[in-house]
Amino acid sequence: MGVLNVSPESFYKGSVKTSRYDIENTAIGMEASGASLIDIGGMSTAPYLRTYISIKEETKRVAEAVSLVKRCSTLPISVDTPRAQVAKEAIMRGASLVNDVTGLKFDKNMANMISGYGIPVIVGAYSEDRISGTLSSTLKALRESLELAKNAGIAENKIIVDPSIGFFRKEVTNNFSTRVTSLSWYARDQQIIRNLNKLLCLSKPISVGVSSKSFIGELFKMELSDRLVPDLISELKCSLSGAKILRTHHVKETSLALKASKLFGISRRNFL
Repeated sequence: MGVLNVSPESFYKGSVKTSRYDIENTAIGMEASGASLIDIGGMSTAPYLRTYISIKEETKRVAEAVSLVKRCSTLPISVDTPRAQVAKEAIMRGASLVNDVTGLKFDKNMANMISGYGIPVIVGAYSEDRISGTLSSTLKALRESLELAKNAGIAENKIIVDPSIGFFRKEVTNNFSTRVTSLSWYARDQQIIRNLNKLLCLSKPISVGVSSKSFIGELFKMELSDRLVPDLISELKCSLSGAKILRTHHVKETSLALKASKLFGISRRNFL
């Protein structure tokens, strides 16, 4: 899943594209480099930035980007938003999947809207209350989202789970992230990646985004521009642990890493 942000406030400036030329060429390049789908975001939800924008502005950004990508690429489009109104406009423009980092919990209209359109959804691990941030609390948060999806009538085979790497902090700046009580944010993310295969107990496909996340910078004392190698190793670990979708800022490099792992016979069986 290639990341295409049309939000200038996003933390990773390399993924930010705002002009028609940049959006179209990025989408074309992602498809040529091996992406399976494109994830378009119109508002940064980073827990450590003050990046809240109006629904009107987010909708405008996303709608324009979806329309542009639909014209130049055959890849399915995911819309990365916690707000139902934004997601609905993106779907009407051609998006075929919703990526909600709040797991249907922030916007109470999201679950029913998705059910009505019959499209897949990625539910992120999220809690409105402060939680420990451990694997068990992450699983609990995801089970709550699965229950919301079930109650709204979203088909079981259209639900994907995401442990929300990078969205658990002791203090957050928006309502799209989870406050934790015990673990440091980087220890939490490390623990989840080490135990990602435990999410298979939910019997749902796993999506994960570790690309350029700040826990890598904290663990290795690296700036954004230097994180590619640990990024790729983390992504390969996630893939071998059962992740079906890798949300990445580096489509070409991630695609090559996955192809190399297959070429050299590195599989989940002999990895685990």
